Amino acid sequence: MSVLTLRLAGPLQSWGASARFTRRTTESAPTKSGVIGMLAAASGIERGDDAALVRLGALRFGVRIDQPGTRVRDFQTAHHGVTETSMPLSERFYLADAVFVAALEGDGELLASLHAALRAPVYPPFLGRRSCPPARPVELGLHDGISLDQALTDEEWHAAPWYRRQRRSEARVSLVVLREAGDDEHDADFQRDQPLSFAAEHRRHALRTVVSRTVDVPNPAAVPRNPRHPRHDPFEALEESA
Repeated sequence: MSVLTLRLAGPLQSWGASARFTRRTTESAPTKSGVIGMLAAASGIERGDDAALVRLGALRFGVRIDQPGTRVRDFQTAHHGVTETSMPLSERFYLADAVFVAALEGDGELLASLHAALRAPVYPPFLGRRSCPPARPVELGLHDGISLDQALTDEEWHAAPWYRRQRRSEARVSLVVLREAGDDEHDADFQRDQPLSFAAEHRRHALRTVVSRTVDVPNPAAVPRNPRHPRHDPFEALEESA
């Protein structure tokens, strides 16, 4: 088994698992269908090629929230391309200034081809929607002989420098990991983002198991405390005399 790791960072991201009419929401972290769609586009897989999608959908998926970002709302108008009729006003949600580490575990040959595709994509990658390009290269690396859990634990913290400085008092930071459940894990939730077809006329998704865990990673922006200037605690004297 191999693991492909990705960095998903940009001014805006939007990872919808469901949409109703003119309201398009976003999940708090990238969805499996969104990331698989990005990889399929980079590989040149057409939307109606369900057979090629099967191999990608079989990959085990996980994501680490390095920087949660801020949820923002936008209103959009549109006109019909042929009739010029005004379309209904739509409400769309995005994540601003978010950073995630995504990982996929599976066949090494397949992941190697996906890694190469991200470096020379047939169709450019985007973070959930075409209006959300990545700010930095998506691919991080291809790792052999490690598990999905290990890859999401070992990868360095990719939050922006300004965000890391906000937690400079912590030598290690705790990050949330959302990943597919193993065979022996029974405390999983379900999310409908397992892609079955991206065809425009019949997009289909199935339920997928998701477990939430936390991992601790080093903080490169941590500032050690000066022992000559310990933090003042006005109640310390009272505790000692009690």
